[in-house]
Amino acid sequence: MPRAYRDPKRYLWLVGLLVPCLPFIGGAFALLTGQGVYWYFAPIFVYGIVPLLDLVVGEDPSNPPESAFAALAADPYYMRCVYAFVPIQYAGFFWTLWMIDAGGLSTFEIIGATISLGMVGGIAINTGHELCHKKPALDRWLAKITLAQSAYGHFAVEHVRGHHRHVATPRDPASSRLGEGYWRFLPRVVIGSARSAWAIERARLKKLGRATWSMGNECLQGWALTALLFAGVALWLGSGALWLLALQAVVGFSLLEVVNYIEHYGLLRQPGASGRPERVRPEHSWNNNNIVTNVLLYHLQRHSDHHAYASRGYQLLRDFDDAPQLPTGYAGMIVLAYLPPLWRWVMDRRVLAHYGGDVSRAHATARARARYR
Repeated sequence: MPRAYRDPKRYLWLVGLLVPCLPFIGGAFALLTGQGVYWYFAPIFVYGIVPLLDLVVGEDPSNPPESAFAALAADPYYMRCVYAFVPIQYAGFFWTLWMIDAGGLSTFEIIGATISLGMVGGIAINTGHELCHKKPALDRWLAKITLAQSAYGHFAVEHVRGHHRHVATPRDPASSRLGEGYWRFLPRVVIGSARSAWAIERARLKKLGRATWSMGNECLQGWALTALLFAGVALWLGSGALWLLALQAVVGFSLLEVVNYIEHYGLLRQPGASGRPERVRPEHSWNNNNIVTNVLLYHLQRHSDHHAYASRGYQLLRDFDDAPQLPTGYAGMIVLAYLPPLWRWVMDRRVLAHYGGDVSRAHATARARARYR
């Protein structure tokens, strides 16, 4: 009789809970050593430690067998790992603000603590991403709560009902183009995603015969949670705290959007016979199997399977041989994305190779098409 399948990464998923603990870890080091640089522990961890660990620990391309899907999907352990993130996220959020308010931190240290807080909020958007794809109302509300810190409540609308529909097409603001640098992509995606989410909710509510400006609007629900959170902090610490909240929110949603930039760079769904884009396939997302980043981000790097089966739990996501592969994990790719010339040197050749050198098949800027034709 064959043995029952056991997830080899089962207990590694708990590593993801290290992320909301980063403010505590950095703060503890700073207080114990007297070195203010440790308030910057989150960016040190994300941009330095994780990319190195990805290189050292390596990859895991193994997939769970389909015979194990039902048992893995029914196991509550996996969602408990996700749920546990939320209270730790906000414990770190309020503790950091309390430490700043207590005094004794220099301006340099306050900026570091705020950036670290924002990076946790940005990674928390990925926790919200896992939750907003689920059907239970509690999960969807928890998603909005995780997004409130980064003032990005509309993500739960746009990602599920906009991005997944239009991914790897010019209609999707979150799909970056060959030749488009991250710093040009960022304002386009931030504005475009908010507009798209609002249009989606307006159309949905109109179909239901309800007013757009009502609390049935899920964009307004998410933004209202941010307003309540920020107003509560301002009442507690004073209106000056709003500058810190704004900075950490920008850091947070910018971190999300650099991941969006990476996930579909230059990839295009070709038009079918009807003129509509072909169905989403593994070849329309960049994948990676580096273990460290995958356990920190709930297998987000197995992005192709996520787009094929959006409600599928992270523990079930598979790697595909025909999916284009990133040279390293998201953490390392983020660093490259911040340096557009280096990013283009690494990634443009991979996009072109994916399309056999035919730039007309890529999702490209006009300048890139002229350069690579």
